[in-house]
Amino acid sequence: MNQTAYKGAAYMVAAGMLFALANAITWTVTYKMGFKAQSDAFWQYAIATVFSLPFIWRSGLAAMKTAHPVLHGVRVVLAVLGVQAFTQAFASGMAPWHVIALVMTSPFFVMVGAALLLGEKVGPNRWIAASLGFAGAMLLLRPWENGFTLTLLLPMVAAVCWGGSSLITKRLTRDEPQTSITMWLLVLLTPINGLFSLQAGFEVPTGTILGLLIAGGALMFLAQHCLTLSYAAADAAFVQPFDDLKLFSNIAVSWAVLSFAPEGSYWAGIVLILAGSAYLLWSEREGRMLAVPA
Repeated sequence: MNQTAYKGAAYMVAAGMLFALANAITWTVTYKMGFKAQSDAFWQYAIATVFSLPFIWRSGLAAMKTAHPVLHGVRVVLAVLGVQAFTQAFASGMAPWHVIALVMTSPFFVMVGAALLLGEKVGPNRWIAASLGFAGAMLLLRPWENGFTLTLLLPMVAAVCWGGSSLITKRLTRDEPQTSITMWLLVLLTPINGLFSLQAGFEVPTGTILGLLIAGGALMFLAQHCLTLSYAAADAAFVQPFDDLKLFSNIAVSWAVLSFAPEGSYWAGIVLILAGSAYLLWSEREGRMLAVPA
């Protein structure tokens, strides 16, 4: 393995750590400080977009020219719905590691959606991976204790929405340039988040909250930049397993900064979700699946 590939892995791990820190800020601002989740989502992504202005300027709005405006629009709306559910999960007080573990079930929803909507053939290995992930999610949700409350389901809603967005992205990559796909997201994400914020009662951050939101937006931008560098440095099949390490980054940050850590059977759920994800990736790399890799 060449040095460039290891650099790609390092960038992926760094992205996970940066996202974990941004998640801790979101939890603090929404749950501890009472800032509206919808406004938090708007301001953090607006700030991250400001950092992306050089890319938007270089690409120009002409890069948004497309034959599939509806697909782009639906993709961005699903991404926004995922962001809103994700942020509201933090506002409810769920620990960041708990939210991330449930969101990591997204690839399994993508797998099922690819079979149902894109007509991909799904082999038994993928169904085994999905079953492991689902079992892990049930151990984290524990419906036999308190039932399926809306709060507990928020990360799953985010996983489903982001899974749908990923499916549309996959469809668009067949005949759309990556620049166009990225530009549609950057240009529309903040305004649509703004509509949710207005509906919930728009809040303007000041003082400590403003400082934290700026830091969170900067961290999100840096994390996205690290993701880009990671995929540029190495094959996606090599760096993708390192993306799962973001769960441990969130566990570490939750424990060190927020004094949250998984206990008891929660670890079993975490292990099952990671096992399902790892098995899915291993099957793809070994070419043992009938479906075209997502």
